[in-house]
Amino acid sequence: MHKMRKTLMFCLLLAGICSPVFSGEWKAHVVKSLDALVSSCVVVPCSFTHPGGNLPNSRLRGIWHRHDKWNEIIYNEDNSKILDNFKGRTQMLGHLGQNNCTLEIVDIKDHDNGPFCFRIELVRTEDNEPTKDKFSFVEECVEFNMLPDVPAPTLNHPPTAIEGQPYTVTCSIIHTCPSHWPKLSWTWKTGEIIEYHKDIRSGNWETQSILAFVPEEKDDHSEITCTAEFFGGKTSSKTFSLYVKRTENYNHIIIPTVVAIGTAVIFGLLCIFMAKKYKRRIAELQNQDGSMWNRLSRLSRRIRPDRPAPSRSEQRRSIWSRFSRRPKGDMVDFGHTPNNVTCGADQKVSKPRFPSPKSQPKSYNYKEDLDDGDDYVNTADLNVYGNI
Repeated sequence: MHKMRKTLMFCLLLAGICSPVFSGEWKAHVVKSLDALVSSCVVVPCSFTHPGGNLPNSRLRGIWHRHDKWNEIIYNEDNSKILDNFKGRTQMLGHLGQNNCTLEIVDIKDHDNGPFCFRIELVRTEDNEPTKDKFSFVEECVEFNMLPDVPAPTLNHPPTAIEGQPYTVTCSIIHTCPSHWPKLSWTWKTGEIIEYHKDIRSGNWETQSILAFVPEEKDDHSEITCTAEFFGGKTSSKTFSLYVKRTENYNHIIIPTVVAIGTAVIFGLLCIFMAKKYKRRIAELQNQDGSMWNRLSRLSRRIRPDRPAPSRSEQRRSIWSRFSRRPKGDMVDFGHTPNNVTCGADQKVSKPRFPSPKSQPKSYNYKEDLDDGDDYVNTADLNVYGNI
Protein backbone atom coordinates (compact mmCIF):
# COMPACT_ATOMS: atom_id res chain seq x y z
CA MET A 1 0.00 0.00 0.00
CA HIS A 2 2.73 2.40 0.92
CA LYS A 3 4.71 1.38 -2.16
CA MET A 4 1.79 2.03 -4.50
CA ARG A 5 1.27 5.39 -2.96
CA LYS A 6 4.87 6.40 -3.63
CA THR A 7 4.61 5.19 -7.23
CA LEU A 8 1.48 7.28 -7.86
CA MET A 9 3.06 10.41 -6.46
CA PHE A 10 6.15 9.92 -8.66
CA CYS A 11 4.01 9.54 -11.80
CA LEU A 12 2.08 12.71 -11.05
CA LEU A 13 5.30 14.63 -10.47
CA LEU A 14 6.78 13.36 -13.72
CA ALA A 15 3.63 14.26 -15.64
CA GLY A 16 3.71 17.76 -14.19
CA ILE A 17 7.33 18.25 -15.26
CA CYS A 18 7.13 16.73 -18.72
CA SER A 19 3.72 17.97 -19.76
CA PRO A 20 2.90 21.41 -18.36
CA VAL A 21 -0.15 21.63 -20.64
CA PHE A 22 -2.29 20.09 -17.94
CA SER A 23 -1.71 23.07 -15.66
CA GLY A 24 -3.12 25.76 -18.11
CA GLU A 25 -6.20 26.60 -20.24
CA TRP A 26 -6.72 26.85 -24.05
CA LYS A 27 -8.44 30.03 -25.17
CA ALA A 28 -8.82 31.97 -28.42
CA HIS A 29 -10.36 35.35 -29.38
CA VAL A 30 -11.55 35.58 -32.98
CA VAL A 31 -13.87 38.12 -34.58
CA LYS A 32 -17.00 36.19 -35.46
CA SER A 33 -18.23 38.29 -38.40
CA LEU A 34 -16.49 40.52 -40.96
CA ASP A 35 -17.33 42.17 -44.27
CA ALA A 36 -15.24 40.91 -47.17
CA LEU A 37 -15.06 42.70 -50.52
CA VAL A 38 -14.99 40.24 -53.38
CA SER A 39 -11.66 40.31 -55.28
CA SER A 40 -10.06 42.33 -52.47
CA CYS A 41 -8.65 41.15 -49.16
CA VAL A 42 -9.65 40.63 -45.54
CA VAL A 43 -7.69 40.39 -42.30
CA VAL A 44 -9.10 38.31 -39.42
CA PRO A 45 -7.84 39.48 -35.99
CA CYS A 46 -7.01 36.50 -33.76
CA SER A 47 -5.25 35.92 -30.42
CA PHE A 48 -4.92 32.83 -28.21
CA THR A 49 -3.49 31.45 -25.00
CA HIS A 50 -2.25 27.95 -24.24
CA PRO A 51 -0.97 26.12 -21.15
CA GLY A 52 2.52 25.70 -22.55
CA GLY A 53 3.62 29.17 -21.47
CA ASN A 54 5.81 31.40 -23.66
CA LEU A 55 7.16 29.24 -26.48
CA PRO A 56 9.08 30.21 -29.64
CA ASN A 57 7.51 30.03 -33.06
CA SER A 58 9.43 26.85 -33.77
CA ARG A 59 7.51 25.03 -31.03
CA LEU A 60 4.11 26.21 -32.22
CA ARG A 61 2.11 25.46 -35.33
CA GLY A 62 -0.96 27.41 -36.36
CA ILE A 63 -3.64 26.04 -38.67
CA TRP A 64 -6.86 27.48 -40.09
CA HIS A 65 -9.52 25.07 -41.29
CA ARG A 66 -13.21 24.89 -42.06
CA HIS A 67 -15.60 24.47 -39.18
CA ASP A 68 -16.04 20.81 -38.23
CA LYS A 69 -13.72 19.78 -41.09
CA TRP A 70 -10.22 19.67 -39.74
CA ASN A 71 -8.84 18.17 -42.91
CA GLU A 72 -10.07 21.07 -45.10
CA ILE A 73 -7.24 23.41 -44.31
CA ILE A 74 -7.12 26.93 -45.73
CA TYR A 75 -3.79 27.81 -44.09
CA ASN A 76 -0.80 25.76 -42.98
CA GLU A 77 2.89 26.44 -43.02
CA ASP A 78 3.09 23.33 -45.15
CA ASN A 79 1.61 24.58 -48.42
CA SER A 80 0.95 21.02 -49.66
CA LYS A 81 -1.74 20.57 -47.01
CA ILE A 82 -3.79 23.63 -48.08
CA LEU A 83 -6.91 23.32 -50.25
CA ASP A 84 -6.19 24.07 -53.89
CA ASN A 85 -8.53 27.05 -54.16
CA PHE A 86 -6.80 28.69 -51.16
CA LYS A 87 -3.19 28.10 -52.13
CA GLY A 88 -1.27 31.34 -52.42
CA ARG A 89 -4.16 33.36 -51.02
CA THR A 90 -3.68 32.97 -47.26
CA GLN A 91 -0.90 33.81 -44.83
CA MET A 92 -0.38 34.20 -41.10
CA LEU A 93 0.29 37.84 -40.24
CA GLY A 94 0.70 37.35 -36.51
CA HIS A 95 3.59 35.73 -34.62
CA LEU A 96 2.52 32.61 -32.81
CA GLY A 97 5.26 33.15 -30.20
CA GLN A 98 3.39 36.35 -29.27
CA ASN A 99 0.05 34.51 -29.17
CA ASN A 100 -1.07 36.27 -32.35
CA CYS A 101 -2.91 34.15 -34.91
CA THR A 102 -4.15 36.91 -37.28
CA LEU A 103 -4.98 35.58 -40.76
CA GLU A 104 -4.98 37.39 -44.12
CA ILE A 105 -6.95 36.19 -47.15
CA VAL A 106 -6.46 37.93 -50.51
CA ASP A 107 -8.33 37.73 -53.82
CA ILE A 108 -11.57 36.98 -51.99
CA LYS A 109 -13.98 34.70 -53.85
CA ASP A 110 -17.72 34.90 -53.42
CA HIS A 111 -17.70 31.38 -51.86
CA ASP A 112 -15.07 32.22 -49.22
CA ASN A 113 -17.72 32.88 -46.65
CA GLY A 114 -16.60 30.36 -43.98
CA PRO A 115 -16.89 29.74 -41.13
CA PHE A 116 -13.17 29.25 -40.52
CA CYS A 117 -11.61 28.22 -37.21
CA PHE A 118 -8.11 28.33 -35.71
CA ARG A 119 -6.12 25.40 -34.37
CA ILE A 120 -2.87 25.43 -32.37
CA GLU A 121 -0.40 22.53 -32.05
CA LEU A 122 2.76 22.08 -29.97
CA VAL A 123 5.58 20.34 -31.83
CA ARG A 124 8.87 18.70 -30.97
CA THR A 125 11.92 20.66 -31.96
CA GLU A 126 14.00 17.77 -33.24
CA ASP A 127 11.58 16.21 -35.73
CA ASN A 128 8.90 18.97 -35.98
CA GLU A 129 6.21 16.42 -35.30
CA PRO A 130 3.13 17.51 -33.40
CA THR A 131 2.63 16.38 -29.88
CA LYS A 132 -0.56 15.47 -28.22
CA ASP A 133 -0.85 19.08 -27.00
CA LYS A 134 -3.16 20.64 -29.63
CA PHE A 135 -6.49 22.34 -29.59
CA SER A 136 -9.08 23.53 -32.14
CA PHE A 137 -11.13 26.57 -31.16
CA VAL A 138 -14.33 25.50 -32.89
CA GLU A 139 -16.35 27.84 -30.70
CA GLU A 140 -14.38 30.84 -31.96
CA CYS A 141 -14.80 30.90 -35.74
CA VAL A 142 -15.21 33.70 -38.26
CA GLU A 143 -17.77 34.17 -41.03
CA PHE A 144 -17.62 36.64 -43.91
CA ASN A 145 -20.34 38.86 -45.32
CA MET A 146 -19.50 38.93 -48.99
CA LEU A 147 -19.65 42.40 -50.61
CA PRO A 148 -19.90 42.20 -54.41
CA ASP A 149 -20.06 46.00 -54.81
CA VAL A 150 -17.57 48.55 -53.63
CA PRO A 151 -18.81 50.80 -50.81
CA ALA A 152 -18.73 54.51 -51.60
CA PRO A 153 -16.56 56.82 -49.49
CA THR A 154 -18.10 59.33 -47.10
CA LEU A 155 -17.54 63.07 -47.49
CA ASN A 156 -17.74 65.46 -44.57
CA HIS A 157 -17.52 69.19 -45.32
CA PRO A 158 -19.20 72.51 -44.44
CA PRO A 159 -22.12 73.32 -46.75
CA THR A 160 -20.60 76.64 -47.86
CA ALA A 161 -17.04 77.87 -48.22
CA ILE A 162 -16.05 81.50 -47.60
CA GLU A 163 -13.71 83.19 -50.00
CA GLY A 164 -10.21 83.60 -48.59
CA GLN A 165 -10.78 81.39 -45.52
CA PRO A 166 -9.43 77.81 -45.03
CA TYR A 167 -11.82 75.07 -46.09
CA THR A 168 -11.53 71.40 -45.10
CA VAL A 169 -13.04 68.30 -46.68
CA THR A 170 -12.73 64.82 -45.15
CA CYS A 171 -13.06 61.67 -47.24
CA SER A 172 -13.30 58.38 -45.32
CA ILE A 173 -13.82 54.72 -46.15
CA ILE A 174 -14.34 51.71 -43.85
CA HIS A 175 -12.63 48.45 -44.76
CA THR A 176 -11.43 45.15 -43.27
CA CYS A 177 -7.98 44.86 -44.87
CA PRO A 178 -5.40 46.90 -42.91
CA SER A 179 -2.55 45.06 -44.62
CA HIS A 180 -3.45 46.79 -47.90
CA TRP A 181 -4.87 50.24 -47.22
CA PRO A 182 -7.35 51.68 -49.71
CA LYS A 183 -5.87 54.58 -51.65
CA LEU A 184 -7.85 57.82 -51.46
CA SER A 185 -7.28 60.46 -54.15
CA TRP A 186 -8.75 63.88 -54.99
CA THR A 187 -9.53 65.67 -58.22
CA TRP A 188 -8.66 68.99 -56.50
CA LYS A 189 -5.13 69.99 -57.47
CA THR A 190 -4.32 72.60 -54.81
CA GLY A 191 -4.11 72.45 -51.05
CA GLU A 192 -2.68 70.02 -48.52
CA ILE A 193 -3.67 66.36 -48.06
CA ILE A 194 -3.27 64.42 -44.80
CA GLU A 195 -4.11 60.72 -44.43
CA TYR A 196 -5.00 58.76 -41.29
CA HIS A 197 -5.70 55.09 -40.51
CA LYS A 198 -7.78 54.27 -37.47
CA ASP A 199 -8.75 50.98 -35.84
CA ILE A 200 -12.45 51.15 -35.03
CA ARG A 201 -12.48 47.70 -33.38
CA SER A 202 -13.85 44.28 -34.32
CA GLY A 203 -11.64 44.02 -37.39
CA ASN A 204 -12.95 47.22 -39.00
CA TRP A 205 -10.63 50.02 -40.02
CA GLU A 206 -11.21 53.56 -41.26
CA THR A 207 -8.97 55.36 -43.70
CA GLN A 208 -9.32 59.14 -43.80
CA SER A 209 -7.97 61.67 -46.25
CA ILE A 210 -8.27 65.34 -45.27
CA LEU A 211 -8.06 67.99 -47.99
CA ALA A 212 -7.40 71.56 -46.80
CA PHE A 213 -7.26 74.56 -49.14
CA VAL A 214 -8.27 78.23 -49.43
CA PRO A 215 -11.12 78.70 -51.94
CA GLU A 216 -11.37 81.64 -54.32
CA GLU A 217 -14.34 83.26 -55.99
CA LYS A 218 -13.61 81.45 -59.25
CA ASP A 219 -13.97 78.09 -57.44
CA ASP A 220 -17.70 78.62 -56.92
CA HIS A 221 -19.82 75.69 -58.21
CA SER A 222 -16.71 73.59 -58.81
CA GLU A 223 -16.91 69.83 -58.32
CA ILE A 224 -14.64 67.96 -55.92
CA THR A 225 -14.37 64.16 -56.18
CA CYS A 226 -12.81 61.67 -53.77
CA THR A 227 -11.94 58.25 -55.19
CA ALA A 228 -11.20 55.12 -53.14
CA GLU A 229 -9.16 52.36 -54.78
CA PHE A 230 -9.18 49.02 -52.97
CA PHE A 231 -6.67 46.23 -53.14
CA GLY A 232 -7.56 44.18 -56.18
CA GLY A 233 -8.36 47.18 -58.40
CA LYS A 234 -11.95 48.00 -57.51
CA THR A 235 -12.77 51.71 -57.10
CA SER A 236 -15.59 53.91 -55.89
CA SER A 237 -15.99 57.68 -55.72
CA LYS A 238 -18.08 60.46 -54.24
CA THR A 239 -18.56 63.98 -55.66
CA PHE A 240 -19.96 67.22 -54.30
CA SER A 241 -20.29 70.80 -55.57
CA LEU A 242 -18.36 73.55 -53.86
CA TYR A 243 -20.28 76.72 -53.09
CA VAL A 244 -18.06 79.72 -52.35
CA LYS A 245 -19.51 82.73 -50.54
CA ARG A 246 -17.97 86.15 -50.97
CA THR A 247 -16.17 87.70 -48.04
CA GLU A 248 -18.69 89.52 -45.88
CA ASN A 249 -17.20 93.00 -46.16
CA TYR A 250 -20.41 94.54 -47.56
CA ASN A 251 -18.42 96.48 -50.15
CA HIS A 252 -20.89 95.39 -52.81
CA ILE A 253 -23.59 97.20 -50.80
CA ILE A 254 -21.68 100.16 -49.37
CA ILE A 255 -20.03 101.33 -52.61
CA PRO A 256 -23.23 101.51 -54.72
CA THR A 257 -25.06 103.21 -51.83
CA VAL A 258 -22.35 105.85 -51.41
CA VAL A 259 -22.27 106.48 -55.15
CA ALA A 260 -26.06 106.86 -55.28
CA ILE A 261 -26.13 109.23 -52.28
CA GLY A 262 -23.25 111.31 -53.67
CA THR A 263 -24.95 111.58 -57.04
CA ALA A 264 -28.22 112.65 -55.41
CA VAL A 265 -26.47 115.28 -53.28
CA ILE A 266 -24.61 116.74 -56.25
CA PHE A 267 -27.78 116.82 -58.33
CA GLY A 268 -29.70 118.48 -55.48
CA LEU A 269 -27.03 121.15 -54.98
CA LEU A 270 -26.96 121.79 -58.71
CA CYS A 271 -30.74 122.18 -58.75
CA ILE A 272 -30.63 124.60 -55.80
CA PHE A 273 -27.89 126.67 -57.47
CA MET A 274 -29.76 126.86 -60.75
CA ALA A 275 -33.02 127.77 -58.98
CA LYS A 276 -31.34 130.61 -57.10
CA LYS A 277 -29.68 131.83 -60.25
CA TYR A 278 -32.92 131.90 -62.21
CA LYS A 279 -34.80 133.52 -59.33
CA ARG A 280 -32.20 136.29 -59.19
CA ARG A 281 -32.38 136.75 -62.95
CA ILE A 282 -36.18 136.88 -62.88
CA ALA A 283 -36.05 139.48 -60.08
CA GLU A 284 -33.61 141.59 -62.11
CA LEU A 285 -35.84 141.36 -65.15
CA GLN A 286 -38.85 142.28 -63.08
CA ASN A 287 -37.01 145.30 -61.64
CA GLN A 288 -35.92 146.40 -65.08
CA ASP A 289 -39.43 146.01 -66.45
CA GLY A 290 -40.87 147.98 -63.52
CA SER A 291 -38.39 150.85 -63.99
CA MET A 292 -39.04 151.02 -67.70
CA TRP A 293 -42.76 150.87 -67.11
CA ASN A 294 -42.56 153.69 -64.59
CA ARG A 295 -40.58 155.80 -67.04
CA LEU A 296 -43.03 155.09 -69.81
CA SER A 297 -45.89 155.95 -67.49
CA ARG A 298 -44.32 159.30 -66.56
CA LEU A 299 -43.57 160.01 -70.18
CA SER A 300 -47.16 159.27 -71.10
CA ARG A 301 -48.35 161.71 -68.41
CA ARG A 302 -46.10 164.45 -69.83
CA ILE A 303 -47.40 164.21 -73.35
CA ARG A 304 -51.07 163.84 -72.51
CA PRO A 305 -53.09 166.06 -74.90
CA ASP A 306 -55.50 167.26 -72.18
CA ARG A 307 -52.69 169.04 -70.39
CA PRO A 308 -51.68 172.46 -71.68
CA ALA A 309 -48.12 172.88 -72.78
CA PRO A 310 -45.93 175.14 -70.64
CA SER A 311 -45.28 178.65 -71.88
CA ARG A 312 -41.95 179.77 -73.24
CA SER A 313 -41.16 181.77 -70.15
CA GLU A 314 -41.87 178.77 -67.91
CA GLN A 315 -39.61 176.60 -70.03
CA ARG A 316 -36.86 179.22 -69.70
CA ARG A 317 -37.27 179.46 -65.94
CA SER A 318 -37.12 175.67 -65.68
CA ILE A 319 -33.93 175.46 -67.67
CA TRP A 320 -32.24 178.33 -65.82
CA SER A 321 -33.30 176.90 -62.46
CA ARG A 322 -31.37 173.73 -63.23
CA PHE A 323 -28.12 175.45 -64.02
CA SER A 324 -28.28 178.27 -61.50
CA ARG A 325 -27.26 177.92 -57.87
CA ARG A 326 -27.45 181.67 -57.10
CA PRO A 327 -29.55 182.59 -54.13
CA LYS A 328 -32.59 184.75 -54.61
CA GLY A 329 -32.16 188.58 -54.68
CA ASP A 330 -28.68 188.38 -56.23
CA MET A 331 -28.92 190.77 -59.20
CA VAL A 332 -26.38 191.66 -61.93
CA ASP A 333 -26.19 194.87 -63.92
CA PHE A 334 -25.23 194.07 -67.50
CA GLY A 335 -24.67 197.72 -68.50
CA HIS A 336 -26.68 197.57 -71.70
CA THR A 337 -30.06 196.52 -72.74
CA PRO A 338 -30.83 194.25 -75.63
CA ASN A 339 -32.83 195.69 -78.46
CA ASN A 340 -35.74 193.42 -77.86
CA VAL A 341 -35.95 194.16 -74.14
CA THR A 342 -37.07 197.52 -72.68
CA CYS A 343 -35.97 198.40 -69.22
CA GLY A 344 -36.02 201.42 -67.10
CA ALA A 345 -33.01 203.45 -66.24
CA ASP A 346 -32.80 202.00 -62.80
CA GLN A 347 -34.01 198.50 -63.65
CA LYS A 348 -31.61 195.64 -63.09
CA VAL A 349 -31.81 192.25 -64.72
CA SER A 350 -31.07 189.09 -62.78
CA LYS A 351 -28.54 186.84 -64.39
CA PRO A 352 -27.90 183.29 -63.24
CA ARG A 353 -24.46 182.72 -61.90
CA PHE A 354 -22.92 179.43 -62.90
CA PRO A 355 -21.15 177.50 -60.11
CA SER A 356 -17.47 176.86 -60.27
CA PRO A 357 -16.54 173.25 -60.93
CA LYS A 358 -13.84 173.46 -58.25
CA SER A 359 -16.09 174.77 -55.54
CA GLN A 360 -18.95 172.29 -55.90
CA PRO A 361 -19.00 168.61 -56.87
CA LYS A 362 -20.33 167.55 -60.18
CA SER A 363 -23.49 165.92 -58.98
CA TYR A 364 -26.81 166.36 -60.49
CA ASN A 365 -29.89 164.32 -59.94
CA TYR A 366 -31.50 164.03 -63.30
CA LYS A 367 -34.00 161.59 -61.95
CA GLU A 368 -35.65 164.20 -59.78
CA ASP A 369 -36.03 166.49 -62.77
CA LEU A 370 -37.41 163.70 -64.83
CA ASP A 371 -39.78 162.80 -62.06
CA ASP A 372 -41.07 166.39 -62.02
CA GLY A 373 -44.19 166.04 -64.11
CA ASP A 374 -44.78 169.80 -64.36
CA ASP A 375 -41.54 170.57 -66.25
CA TYR A 376 -41.77 170.19 -69.93
CA VAL A 377 -38.72 170.82 -72.07
CA ASN A 378 -38.82 171.32 -75.79
CA THR A 379 -35.28 171.41 -77.04
CA ALA A 380 -36.43 172.65 -80.38
CA ASP A 381 -37.76 175.86 -78.91
CA LEU A 382 -35.05 176.29 -76.27
CA ASN A 383 -32.09 178.53 -76.95
CA VAL A 384 -29.79 178.47 -73.94
CA TYR A 385 -27.55 181.18 -75.30
CA GLY A 386 -30.33 183.35 -76.72
CA ASN A 387 -30.80 187.05 -76.14
CA ILE A 388 -31.89 188.08 -72.72
